[in-house]
Amino acid sequence: MLQFTAEGVCMNGDQYFIVKKKAVPEVLLKVVEAKRLLDSERVMTVQEAADAVDISRSSFYKYRDDIFPFYESTRGKTITFMLQIDDKPGLLSKVLNQVAKGEANILTIHQSIPVNGIALITLSIEILPQTMSISNLIDSIETMDGIHYVKIVSRE
Repeated sequence: MLQFTAEGVCMNGDQYFIVKKKAVPEVLLKVVEAKRLLDSERVMTVQEAADAVDISRSSFYKYRDDIFPFYESTRGKTITFMLQIDDKPGLLSKVLNQVAKGEANILTIHQSIPVNGIALITLSIEILPQTMSISNLIDSIETMDGIHYVKIVSRE
C-alpha cells in the first residue's frame, strides 16, 4: 500500500498528482490506451499496441510505468471527496443514487449547514471490484444540475 505525506509525496520518494484527462498530453493518453489493448489481449505485442494507437515503441516504454488510470489503483480503497452543491431538496439523494448506480459502497456522509443556498458535503466511498471507474463516477456526479464542484481529498 502506498503511503503519502501531507505534501503528497509518496513515502518511497515518488510524487503523485491527480490531473484531469484534458490536462494530460496526448502521448500519455495513448500509452494508457496501448496498455489497455495489451491487457485485454486485443493485441499481443507492444509493437502492435503502439501501432494501433499511433505512438512509437520507445514512447510506450518511456512512459508505461508512469501513467495509469486513476481507477486502476483504487480498487478496494476508500476515496473521500468533497462536493459543493445547491441546497435543493433531493439533490443529495440523487448524488447518493449515482454512487449506488456506480456500485460503490458509501462509508460516511457529512453535510455542513447550508449557507446562502450552498452546502458542502464530504463523502467517503469504498471502491469495490464491481465499481465503475472512479473517473466515470465522479464525472457523472459533476455533470448533475446543482453540483458546483467535486474534488477528491483523499485516497486510502
